[in-house]
Amino acid sequence: MTIRILMAKPGLDGHDRGALVVSQALRDHGMEVIYTGLRQSPEQIVQAAIQEDVDAIGLSSLSGAHNILFPEVLNQLKEKNAEDIFVFGGGVIPFDDVRNLEELGIKKVFTPGSSTEAIAAFIEQTVREREAFEPILSAPKCVDHIGIAVSSIDEAIPFYRDHLHLDVETVVDVPEQGVKVAFISLSNAKIELLEPLTKESPVQSFIDKKGEGLHHIALAVNRLSDRLTQLKREGVPLVDETPKQGASGVPIAFLHPKAANGTLVELCENEGVEIDG
Repeated sequence: MTIRILMAKPGLDGHDRGALVVSQALRDHGMEVIYTGLRQSPEQIVQAAIQEDVDAIGLSSLSGAHNILFPEVLNQLKEKNAEDIFVFGGGVIPFDDVRNLEELGIKKVFTPGSSTEAIAAFIEQTVREREAFEPILSAPKCVDHIGIAVSSIDEAIPFYRDHLHLDVETVVDVPEQGVKVAFISLSNAKIELLEPLTKESPVQSFIDKKGEGLHHIALAVNRLSDRLTQLKREGVPLVDETPKQGASGVPIAFLHPKAANGTLVELCENEGVEIDG
């Protein structure tokens, strides 16, 4: 099935370079894109979307009128019983407005700096999951653990036990990753102390370069394999393209630090966390 997209410039905004760039990028990804041109009313946009039988409407706005025009497109879709057409948007839009627009029903708002690969992958994923009646991969809702690199777990533990009065849950060797790991339980997450087992351990390299301290942050997700596929499709650099077993016995995967401004992010499979909905 070929995905069909209607790209539109609502209101009096006369700048359409961004819309044209996105339109061409989506065509390069195999989608059919209909561009309505400048200065379209919400009524005209929705009427064209219905006539063209599209899967989605992409709205571009640089005029500052997005808080009025984007919701009106949603209203027009509802009035015409065409709410199966989802709407995404983009432009110079403040993050507070992004949050409000997405709460109102705009499926996703892309701001300057978003890659065309991410836009195309989001559309493909949304259409695929809608057709399969599967939930969309939503954002992680909690931190699973925070990883801290230490030269010696034995020397690090007294601070957490004696001063913070936290319990050490377990200490295990993970030879395949070159680390010894101690888990310290909190009420809603864990602290993971990482001690290198060898000089060749990645954690030892981290300590040699940056010293002891915050090593990574781990987020609890479900459908980890699907998420890695989606991230790869979006052009996010990965350390692990497929899940591997972590120290706690659950599947994990690391994203490359350059994906998050130098922060190493780990994703942990956790089916017990309600994150889709």
